[in-house]
Amino acid sequence: MLMHLSLIINTLISIFLFQIPMAFVVALLFCSAIFFSSFSQGNALSLNYYTKTCPDVEYVIAQVVREATMKDKTVPAALLRMHFHDCFIRVIKYFHLIYGFFLFFFWANLFDLLKGCDGSVLLNSKGGNKAEKDGPPNVSLHAFYVIDSAKKAVEAKCPGIVSCADILALAARDAVVLAGGPTWDVPKGRKDGRISKASETVQLPAPTFNISQLQQSFSQRGLSMEDLVALSGGHTLGFSHCSSFQNRLHNFNSTHDIDPTLHPSIAASLRSICPIKNKAKNAGTNMDPSSATFDNNYYKLTLQKKSLFSSDQALLTIPKTKDLVSKYASSKEAFNTAFVNSMIKMSSITGGQEVRKDCRVVN
Repeated sequence: MLMHLSLIINTLISIFLFQIPMAFVVALLFCSAIFFSSFSQGNALSLNYYTKTCPDVEYVIAQVVREATMKDKTVPAALLRMHFHDCFIRVIKYFHLIYGFFLFFFWANLFDLLKGCDGSVLLNSKGGNKAEKDGPPNVSLHAFYVIDSAKKAVEAKCPGIVSCADILALAARDAVVLAGGPTWDVPKGRKDGRISKASETVQLPAPTFNISQLQQSFSQRGLSMEDLVALSGGHTLGFSHCSSFQNRLHNFNSTHDIDPTLHPSIAASLRSICPIKNKAKNAGTNMDPSSATFDNNYYKLTLQKKSLFSSDQALLTIPKTKDLVSKYASSKEAFNTAFVNSMIKMSSITGGQEVRKDCRVVN
């Protein structure tokens, strides 16, 4: 609907300014409406998508994730982060397109093709193409073998039916549940993408972002400030390398060596782990003391100025997001509800084209 409205408004402006022939305008709007409608319907998600074609898919995937988690407690955090990084690449990106008709020109804001949660983060680099998983923000992603194992198990039951993108979305949900978090019904029917470029990982929101940058990043994906705060709660799980918060520990700005919004005791501890000339490749720390448990401790730490990232502390810089941090810190139930709603919203951004046979390579 927003796509159609944007196109109509800009077209009306163009008609007024440049006297565009009405026949051309009508044809353009008609073709655009058909394109966007077909695209949306072709990628519609449903809770019952596999009811007839692969009824046991969720059970099969849950079993694989459970077995992997029993052997490695870092798997839940890895799968949740992997899903998030899959969904945040090349989605709802505006661009200006110049149309020409004889001597008349006009422009319209259009949406780039939605990509989002299409399993592109699972693809391997090939030839001259460096894939997303090898981009700087993704080199620390792991547990891809869990998705491979789930795909193998699902293919044994329902060959050629379930996409890798859906497997990742379901595995991320199962990971949260196994870590003690809430469960939810995952809409299904995603298709797998055929494009994966490491260069596009620059679109991921960085741990150094301020609140304006975070707001822009999320709004470009149709996500609100409420979604930003709720999804940031995923930082309750996992481990972070020094590179993600080093900016707060040394040479912060011209006035302060250490970020003044970072609690002094935490700053001292982190500086001992991450010295200015750190050479330990895997140096870092857990996201919070209960890093294998999905809880609301992240929000409590943020209020205490003990969160790791600049982007975490940025949530306290405006009243709206600060109030939400306080709300979730005081109520795990409120956080769980918000997180589920935002996960469903984020994971419903889709735009793939196929169902891969192997999650690491296109068909």
